[in-house]
Amino acid sequence: MSEHRDSAAGTPAVTAGPPDEYVEAEIHRLLAEDPAVAEQGITVVRRERGLVLYGEVESPHRREEILRRVAERFPDVPVTSDIGVIRTQAPTQVEQLP
Repeated sequence: MSEHRDSAAGTPAVTAGPPDEYVEAEIHRLLAEDPAVAEQGITVVRRERGLVLYGEVESPHRREEILRRVAERFPDVPVTSDIGVIRTQAPTQVEQLP
């Protein structure tokens, strides 16, 4: 994969090709440091033809936002999602401790 600096943003611009460890690290950083995402529970795994995002989030909207931001930042990198949604609901009964 070739990489060059985007002179306007000062950040690496990624071109087509299989993802490398730098792209993997950039996605980890994006997910952890972007205030709109701030997600540390997503794992990025390189595969032969792209990246797979693994983990769990609290809503389908959150999962879609993560995928949207990754696709915006890395439009030429094939990304597959294996991000599940944890259903969080209020308890239906009172817990009784002995």
